[in-house]
Amino acid sequence: MNVLVCDTFSAEGLQLLRDTAGLQLDYQPGIRPEQLLERIATTDALLVRGGTAVTAELMAAAPRLKIIARAGIGVENIDLAAANRQGIVVTNTPTGSTTTMAEHAIAMMLSLARRIPQASLAVKQGRWQSAPFTGTDIYGKTLGLIGGGKIARRVIEYAHGLHMDVNLYDPYLSEEVIKRLGARKVSLDTLLATADFLSLHVPLNLETEHLLNARTFARLKKGCYLVNCALGGLIDEEALLQALQDGTLAGAALDTFAVEPPAIDNPLLQLDNVICTPHLRAATTEAQINVTRQAAQQVIDYLCSGIVRNALNVPSVNADLLDSLRPYLELAERLGSLLAQMLHKPFSSIRIEYAGSLVQHPTEPLTTALLKGLLTPIIGSRINYVNAPHIVRERGISVTETRTNIAQGFSNMIRLTVCGDEGSQSVSGALFGGDECRIVGIDEYEVEGLPVGHLLVIKNEDRPGVLALLGTALAQADINVAMMNLSRRKSGGKAVSLLTVDQAVPEAVMRQLRADDRILSALQVYLP
Repeated sequence: MNVLVCDTFSAEGLQLLRDTAGLQLDYQPGIRPEQLLERIATTDALLVRGGTAVTAELMAAAPRLKIIARAGIGVENIDLAAANRQGIVVTNTPTGSTTTMAEHAIAMMLSLARRIPQASLAVKQGRWQSAPFTGTDIYGKTLGLIGGGKIARRVIEYAHGLHMDVNLYDPYLSEEVIKRLGARKVSLDTLLATADFLSLHVPLNLETEHLLNARTFARLKKGCYLVNCALGGLIDEEALLQALQDGTLAGAALDTFAVEPPAIDNPLLQLDNVICTPHLRAATTEAQINVTRQAAQQVIDYLCSGIVRNALNVPSVNADLLDSLRPYLELAERLGSLLAQMLHKPFSSIRIEYAGSLVQHPTEPLTTALLKGLLTPIIGSRINYVNAPHIVRERGISVTETRTNIAQGFSNMIRLTVCGDEGSQSVSGALFGGDECRIVGIDEYEVEGLPVGHLLVIKNEDRPGVLALLGTALAQADINVAMMNLSRRKSGGKAVSLLTVDQAVPEAVMRQLRADDRILSALQVYLP
């Protein structure tokens, strides 16, 4: 089997591949896209770093390609949707550089506090002066962290060694969990108002894009230092420039920018109180060896033993089992995404019920798929099959499973329920005909619909005129209804309407529906 390596790999990672019987290594660092398109036709496994774009076109030209291994964390250069369509496993190496990235954040903070880069440059230019480079102590200061993932947790450990106090803002972590990490759980406003040093450790999504902007900078403790070794889009750079110029921020250390590489005339690069590095967060010899060895081993395990490790788009199971599980995995992930978009109550526990013929299969991969589907709309695209169970545990959310051979009118069924102090919400689904996913229940209502496309979930009083209201409102907005199902509650008085529509419904129409006293709740969901 042919293994193609497109980017620079450590000798240790390459040697693992060379020493494995049955594998033929083709090492082509820096291969041009047109050459890669030719070679990919006979490739069984592709190993890349961040420099190779693995596009849908490339995968379409690779009939033998079984696995793409990314040495590193980010997979922005890989078209995951195309890989899913073609059944290609995509893996990454999520633990190979955690320590290295945390160390870089601390190094940037210390360099910023003591103005080390500026002083070094001055000495090299013949200026032997200390007064212009007077810094500030770390000891006894408050470090504010936004995000509480693996890297942030390691930063907390290092900060304790520096005798710093640590405040943490992460709305998805409980106070108990944060306390165990050695930090204080605070609101974003409190974090901003108390931090002497502020460090970002969150993914980039709709919730976090431009998290730091003119409004949030205005709430900062004056003279705070900012460290960003996460992602550039987290910060509004125009607002950052203003905060640095007016003294709101004493300085900033940046390993990443909104546009990379930053333009030479980027005004941030002209400021003396800004230090920056070109994505050095994982750039150590040890980290590079770790991630390339891990990626190589993932390819060896899959090609030689059918074992999937650290896969982002499928659970880590034997390849033969994966084929039989795929329809159930799709159903599970879609049910999770459906419920996440319907949520209007906080939850602290998750209950999963498996019933019917599917209990003949291992259910752990299905639970992972449910958690991935549930967390992705809440936290963002960084959720995958590798980290979903860990993130649930980090947030102190309990997960329980039950299995029964009887599925109450179906050959198989999955029910997902989330519970909290304000009550519970649930969805149920089943496979029809062996591979067609269907929604069969929402809370206590029996419904039927396809978990795909634009859906409207309407809870309403069981009174005349509701269907006419829905039809009229959608018709006036020129929105066609593809499927509709109505379910009454057995005890009477309430009903649920599940509609599949051809396009997103404008918010003005949703407000119109909610304004009617017969409508108890109206929301729309999108399942791609």
